[in-house]
Amino acid sequence: MLPGAVLVFLTAVCLLLFQVKPAWFPPAVSAGAYAFDLQFTRTLWILGVLFAAAQLMLAWAVLRGGKKRRASAPFGRFAEPVAAAGACLLFLGLAAGGASDWGKVAERAPGKEIIEVYAHQFAWSFRYAGPDGKFGKTGLPFINDAAGNPIGVDPKDPAGKDDRTTATLRIPAGRDVLLLLHSRDVIHDFFVRELRTKQDIVPGMEIPFDIHVDKPGEYEIACAELCGLGHSQMRSLLIVMEPEAYERWKRSR
Repeated sequence: MLPGAVLVFLTAVCLLLFQVKPAWFPPAVSAGAYAFDLQFTRTLWILGVLFAAAQLMLAWAVLRGGKKRRASAPFGRFAEPVAAAGACLLFLGLAAGGASDWGKVAERAPGKEIIEVYAHQFAWSFRYAGPDGKFGKTGLPFINDAAGNPIGVDPKDPAGKDDRTTATLRIPAGRDVLLLLHSRDVIHDFFVRELRTKQDIVPGMEIPFDIHVDKPGEYEIACAELCGLGHSQMRSLLIVMEPEAYERWKRSR
């Protein structure tokens, strides 16, 4: 009887934890992050109810273990296939519920602010097009960190003369931003906790990544893919500015 009572007590304690807001989530700052939190909470509650039901059934079985049971339980033949089918439908439904957010494909569109992101061991660089709206050509032979050219802009390309390269990422609040992610050495990962999303950056590929942040502020950018001995130091800042302040910053070259 004692094991059954312990199971009931532990189940009750676990259910009380559902009343505590998850402390591991910083405040969400985008519509996608809010949708992620909603899907996470929905999944947590559904699985919590199933967990409680399973534990209480186990406790009931333990408490009545000493009693004589019937030779066969009702629906015994169908219990396992029904449970398996129910679990499959449940997880497919949860996956479909989140597919609308995870299945989006980033693409160029009018009105989007386009910023290039370059990752290398162990730093971030961000490039903004100048007044001409064009990025200059880049090449590996032109990379020179000491000379302030970490992304290898071709000095002979006139389109790159007005490009601006920074060590922090600044974007306007409330506007769609398309990041074009690049890596010059190994796989890195662009991760901002408040956006609830990560994106691997693969060498030799340009990976489009949409972000839209509504709340101005400063948020840490971290590399979430082990990329070498200095991985833990590969950090930068995402600075979300009011649109007017952002435009003034872009003009202050």
